[in-house]
Amino acid sequence: MTRTIADYRKVTAMKQIVLALTCVLMLAGISSMMRAQSLTFSSSKGQTAERQTKDNGECHAIASQQSGFDPAKAQASQSQQSTGGQGVKGAAKGAAVGATAGAIGGDAGQGASTGAKAGMVAGGVNRRQNRREDKSQKEAAQTTASQGQAAYNKALTSCMQERGYVVK
Repeated sequence: MTRTIADYRKVTAMKQIVLALTCVLMLAGISSMMRAQSLTFSSSKGQTAERQTKDNGECHAIASQQSGFDPAKAQASQSQQSTGGQGVKGAAKGAAVGATAGAIGGDAGQGASTGAKAGMVAGGVNRRQNRREDKSQKEAAQTTASQGQAAYNKALTSCMQERGYVVK
């Protein structure tokens, strides 16, 4: 049986595909182990490192599906709203309104000054309210992430134990 150049190319391509898939599975296993946050597993049935990597990747997918939480994609959704400058913005608006009202009353400068002071106070109130809302949102996001991580860890542990691993 003689082999042609095309046969050698097919064999080489298949070897490259197998190597690439092996690397992907190993990286998936390593990254999912890191994502499990302090969960480490050891073989209780003599599984090879390659088998453990494959099992870990498969269990990661199962745990993500069951828990609805993927540590790789989980990021605290912290809305970074700018709360700076609220007082200055309020002062500018207040000064404009005050100047208009003062012009009607005969003293635009006094009206602008009074309006700016009122605007500063209103801007400060808005800034404090925004900070309280941001804090509440961050706390809710942390609670959700913590609950999701716990459900994921439970599902991952269960899957790995079913395949003959023990949690360290």
